[in-house]
Amino acid sequence: MDLRKLKTLIDLVQQSGIAELEITEGEERVRISRGTTAAPVAAAPPVTLVPFAPADTSTAAPAAAGEPAATEGHVLKSPMVGTFYRAAAPGSNPFVELGQAVKTGDIVCIIEAMKLLNEIEADRDGIVKTILIDNGQPVEYGQPLMIIM
Repeated sequence: MDLRKLKTLIDLVQQSGIAELEITEGEERVRISRGTTAAPVAAAPPVTLVPFAPADTSTAAPAAAGEPAATEGHVLKSPMVGTFYRAAAPGSNPFVELGQAVKTGDIVCIIEAMKLLNEIEADRDGIVKTILIDNGQPVEYGQPLMIIM
């Protein structure tokens, strides 16, 4: 759908005082609703969502391959989707090294998500036995990051 049409529809909703408008043109569908906390929403055509489903399953397969190592220790998993970093800044020392003892609450890595740097803490005491992700690599929710013994 053309952006000019969308702007016209948004203006129509604002000027008319209606709470919601939904229009379907072929496979494209747009729903605009007025609310006190949300901005007008335009839904993408369902066809654009299809390519993302196979990508998620293919990236989940390597995570499942890393699961057998979980029997050898506690697996620290990613709490979000983002980019994994071992250090706070390029060129600085990593938060943890292999064989290093960590305590619950110690920062072990950073995951960047939507331009926000999220510090990931150890969820138990132990020794870092394996770091499963390379620096700068994308991670999925629930993907194993490291093994703590």
